[in-house]
Amino acid sequence: MHCPFCQHEDTRVIDSRLTEDGSTVRRRRECPQCGERFNTFETAELKLPAIVKSGDRREAFDEQKLRVSFDRALQKRPVASDAVDIAVHAVINDLRRSGDREVPSRQVGELVMRELKKLDQVAYVRFASVYRRFEDVHAFREEIEKLERDLPSIEGLQLPLLDVVKRGRKGS
Repeated sequence: MHCPFCQHEDTRVIDSRLTEDGSTVRRRRECPQCGERFNTFETAELKLPAIVKSGDRREAFDEQKLRVSFDRALQKRPVASDAVDIAVHAVINDLRRSGDREVPSRQVGELVMRELKKLDQVAYVRFASVYRRFEDVHAFREEIEKLERDLPSIEGLQLPLLDVVKRGRKGS
């Protein structure tokens, strides 16, 4: 590696450490010519599939867009940022493991809904309502009823929000 100070063609690694999450190596380097020290960071470059949008338009995968989708659905919901990070990485890992060079945006949306269902029922319904383009209250009701049927598989993982929905419906 070239020295960023004097442009000498070779530097020496004097210390290497993994970052907390283990995904990056931090290397402390020293230039033998000028004696300056600096850090470099090494990460694996893994190619994610391109996203095929409606109308067959393709775009590069953008982790920031994925994160914004989660943030919008989870806005003002009691979900820890660490849990959101884990969900985002679960979607990314599934895309990587698929081995596909291209995936339809619909598949990404389904992965996001799967993770939101685990995190927060309200966020899941919010995302599903936009993603599946619910046209009326009946579509919302069907999705909530489906969520209620799936409740035993996610019960205990989050706040009991569906009880509030059930009570509200009975009183209507």
